[in-house]
Amino acid sequence: MTVAAAFFYLFSCVCVASAFMVIASRNPVHSVLFLILAFVNAAGLFILMGAEFLAMILVVVYVGAVAVLFLFVVMMLDVDFAELRQGFLQYLPVGALIGVIFLIELVLVVGSMAIDPELVKTPVAAIPPVSEMTNTAALGQVLYTRYLYFFQASGLVLLVAMIGAIVLTLRHKPGVRRQDVAQQVARTRDTAIEVRKVPFREGV
Repeated sequence: MTVAAAFFYLFSCVCVASAFMVIASRNPVHSVLFLILAFVNAAGLFILMGAEFLAMILVVVYVGAVAVLFLFVVMMLDVDFAELRQGFLQYLPVGALIGVIFLIELVLVVGSMAIDPELVKTPVAAIPPVSEMTNTAALGQVLYTRYLYFFQASGLVLLVAMIGAIVLTLRHKPGVRRQDVAQQVARTRDTAIEVRKVPFREGV
């Protein structure tokens, strides 16, 4: 067994185990920590494949920003997880349907690879050698030319996900003063300034 194969099995086993612990852990903070561990091991697999740019993006963006943001959100927000678990059975049929769809997609992908192994080996376009173009430049050229519309569509999906997360976590608590931009813009001099006549030697 070579050193690359040993690191491959090490990264793969730790990544699969940490991914399982993400959904099996009862503590949400522990789930986020296991998620960070899974991202780091996935970055190691990318390095073994020669995709150092993807490994760097995975560590910088997902581990350094997204996972840490999840950790701070889970630790700082007062989320009642017992209340969230009450509606679990209500969304179970939809979740089961989505899981079956994902399972069918995985079976089709693995089945096509098993039926026609040459399908994976045949690239869609010619890959330039590393001496002429780096992996980062080749990825950018393909991403912003051939797959430009898919890249824009993924950006819209992330935007919708961000808006949905904000809507789900936004809670209006009674007794908390909030900013009303329309009311502030509609203010006039008569409503903003109050003139009082204070008697001599007396406070307001």
